[in-house]
Amino acid sequence: AEKNLKLEEKITMLQQQNEELRARIEQNTVITRQLSEENANLQEYVEKEVEEKKKLSRTNEELLWKLQEGEAVSPVKLPPTSSTSFYRCSSGDSSPAKVRTLRR
Repeated sequence: AEKNLKLEEKITMLQQQNEELRARIEQNTVITRQLSEENANLQEYVEKEVEEKKKLSRTNEELLWKLQEGEAVSPVKLPPTSSTSFYRCSSGDSSPAKVRTLRR
């Protein structure tokens, strides 16, 4: 009878632990779903940002090409001033700088 009481107490304790673990599993499942949804939203946001960056890069290259073409066919060459110096290389070279896209 004494052994049965100890076993019943142990069964009760294990059932409580089991319930607590089930509650934790349910809570973790909810959190996992929320994180998965947030991850999917963030991936979508990153993809949109990448596409926007590509679009801006293409636009930038197109505008630089148009600028260079305009300078090539322009009958009047303007003397270099501070407003056009940003098209020059930082080394002081008079050749146009290469366009690079910077990665974040």
